[in-house]
Amino acid sequence: MLHPLTLIVVLPLLGFVLNGGFGNRLGNRFVTVVGCGLPIVSFLLTIKCFLDLQAGGAPLIEAAYTWASIGGRTFDISLYFDRLSAVMALIVTGVGSVIHVYSTGYMHDDKSYPRFFAYLNLFLFFMLTLVLGRSLLVLFVGWEGVGLASYLLIGFWFEDPVNARAGKKAFVTNRIGDAGFLLGMFLLYWAFGTLDMDKINAAFAHGPVTIVSASLAGILLFIGATGKSAQIPLHVWLPDAMAGPTPVSALIHAATMVTAGVYLVARMSGLYLQAPEASAVITVIGAATALFAATIALVQTDIKKVLAYSTVSQLGFMFVALGVGAYGVGIFHVYTHAFFKACLFLGAGSVIHALSGEQDIRKMGGLARRIPITFWTFAIATAAIAGIPPLAGFWSKDEILWNAFASSSGGSTALWAVMAATALMTAFYMFRLLWLVFLTPSRMEPEAEHHVHESPLSMTGVLMILAVLSALGGFVSLPHFLEPLLPMAKTPEALHHYEMPLLILSVAIAAAGLIGAWLIFGKGLERANGLAARFASVHRLLFNKYFVDEIYERFLGAPLTWISDTVFLRFGDRFLLDGTLNGMARLAQRTAGALSRVQAGSLHRYAFFVLVGSIACVVWSFRHG
Repeated sequence: MLHPLTLIVVLPLLGFVLNGGFGNRLGNRFVTVVGCGLPIVSFLLTIKCFLDLQAGGAPLIEAAYTWASIGGRTFDISLYFDRLSAVMALIVTGVGSVIHVYSTGYMHDDKSYPRFFAYLNLFLFFMLTLVLGRSLLVLFVGWEGVGLASYLLIGFWFEDPVNARAGKKAFVTNRIGDAGFLLGMFLLYWAFGTLDMDKINAAFAHGPVTIVSASLAGILLFIGATGKSAQIPLHVWLPDAMAGPTPVSALIHAATMVTAGVYLVARMSGLYLQAPEASAVITVIGAATALFAATIALVQTDIKKVLAYSTVSQLGFMFVALGVGAYGVGIFHVYTHAFFKACLFLGAGSVIHALSGEQDIRKMGGLARRIPITFWTFAIATAAIAGIPPLAGFWSKDEILWNAFASSSGGSTALWAVMAATALMTAFYMFRLLWLVFLTPSRMEPEAEHHVHESPLSMTGVLMILAVLSALGGFVSLPHFLEPLLPMAKTPEALHHYEMPLLILSVAIAAAGLIGAWLIFGKGLERANGLAARFASVHRLLFNKYFVDEIYERFLGAPLTWISDTVFLRFGDRFLLDGTLNGMARLAQRTAGALSRVQAGSLHRYAFFVLVGSIACVVWSFRHG
């Protein structure tokens, strides 16, 4: 009999097999029941395991089977359910299930409906393997698996070359980060003889370990996290990944997969507590990414691209929390972000559905009355991510700002200032999006405006659930729940009197972003267009995303293409391989052509050859006789 943790993981895999193997023959109703039903059962089982964990206290461990035995050491497929993995599994199965339900309406008319749900189920299987794996090895299997599923889902509409390129870009970019992950994993195995994360953390519990550099191992693992969680310099894949269907953006690139890097660092907190250099790197990269992506989101015009860069920025917030030692706070923001960002992406999908595929916010407006459920749910999620109290995003973001300030004995005002500026921009660009899509006068094309309609209940019902969670989710004190596993960062006594002023300032920042967006975009695009014309060079720089993709193409892509074409293709393949083989073939051909003249069918020529041969034999005999 299978154990509950194993069932949680395996049920979505069963959905992949059934929908992938039989979905086309048994129809969309079968696909819907299997594709949505099995993830919901996984969610219910996760709740049961969570209740068992609360009752027993000790982590739940299941050894599924022994994968390999090498040199007396075994590598087991073991599942591990403690407070951290419980939170992540609840997010993956809970948010994942409602996104599956939403997809039944959004993808209803797609010709590849069974294939889409098969891929979604496959993704859930690998993501659950990632968050429930006890060892780095099992986690890495899930890590690579979600990369595969992401590639399949981003490029789901592969007939369009743009979508196919976006899938390949995500896959290749993540391979760069994964190289660092593997090196870090090998280093830890060399040092401890195990890849079980709880055992590695326990080894660091009593101080630094002399056999291995904690910072080196931590930085190598973080390189993997920068790829999966889209941090500088490996952030470039995530905005392009918006080419996939919108439910994919919500599930993979907002609520689950992109937070895998955050989960990895939090899971290895025992190591990072002994790695101050690695933690400093995480803090700097997180803050830089948060600010960098927020500035780009200010001017984007594709509704999904705005949300994509917002996701990159919010991931930066999470890494800042991890870098300053507030691991529980970082996971708290993972939890609240899953609700409001999934709601925002699915709300954007509802808008796109209503406008028959339009994604340019410059061609929207006036939708608040036409699609009211989408508007109100989108507005709640916008206020949540902006940090308006008492919504979910306010609690987690304020905790990050406070821990950024309190990260050193004297207070880290520089780090706080960077994150506060990013929070201000977040509120501004999100309310900009709300105004331009819903509240300004209509700028829709007549044909699109004529067909505007609210989404079906399968979509709006999910939006309402996520909006409620975006509003109330912050009242769950997740950092305190995780404190036995992820100790909270200590706040110096001298800084406690700053808490209330900084809390008030945090609310003022959110309000300032709202007011600024209303002043510039409240009546439409006229004032914004004037500012863009006035600061044309800055606008062009931000709109083109600092030309990072172009820089990569010129200084990395083009040289590597030249090397592969000139060295490997022209010299190696065409000259060495083709040249050698073709040269030998041509030599044989010419030799055969020359020798073929001997057999010309002429008796006179044969007699001449016999005479020449005879003379040659006589001459040779005289010289050697």
